[in-house]
Amino acid sequence: MRVVNTPEGTSAPDPEALGAQPAPLSPRGARLGPAGAGPEMAFDRPLQVGASGGHGPIGYRVEAYRPGRSVWFAFLRPAGFAGGHGLEIEPLGGGRSLLRHRLEMTVSGAARLSWPLAFRPLHDALVEDALTRAETELGLPPTVRRWSFWVRVLRWFLSGGRARPQAPAG
Repeated sequence: MRVVNTPEGTSAPDPEALGAQPAPLSPRGARLGPAGAGPEMAFDRPLQVGASGGHGPIGYRVEAYRPGRSVWFAFLRPAGFAGGHGLEIEPLGGGRSLLRHRLEMTVSGAARLSWPLAFRPLHDALVEDALTRAETELGLPPTVRRWSFWVRVLRWFLSGGRARPQAPAG
C-alpha cells in the first residue's frame, strides 16, 4: 500500500521567521516540536545528514538537511515502513512562507494494518500539534486542532492511562 500524506501546513509572515527557529522537530528544546504530545525525538548526534534516531517505535536516518529550509528522514523501523517523511519551508512570495510536513512511504506486512489503525492517526495528531506549536512560537493565532476520539483512546492506552484527554493548544 502506498501512502502519501501532506497535511495543510502553517503559514508564517516570512521565510526567515520559520528558518530562524531551531531545526523543526529536532531533539532537546526545538520549539517547533509538539510540546509533550508524544515521544520526544532523539538522535545519535546533532541534526545532520547521517544522524540516526527517532521517537517511540519509529526509527529513521537523516537523508537530507538544509538548515533553516528542510529536513528529510528515511524510515529504519518499524518493519513494513519503507520511505520517509520531512519538513520544508516553502517561500510563498510577498514575504510569506509555509511550513509543510510530507510523508511518502509504502507499507507491507503487519504495517498494512498497524499504519491505518494506530500509526496514521497518532502521526497526524502529532504533526498537527507541531504545526499548532509553530504558530504559537511565531506569535500567530494557533489553529485549534482537536484530537479525534480514536487518537485519545490510543494515547490513553499507550500512556498506561496517564495521557491528557486533549492535545495541547500550543
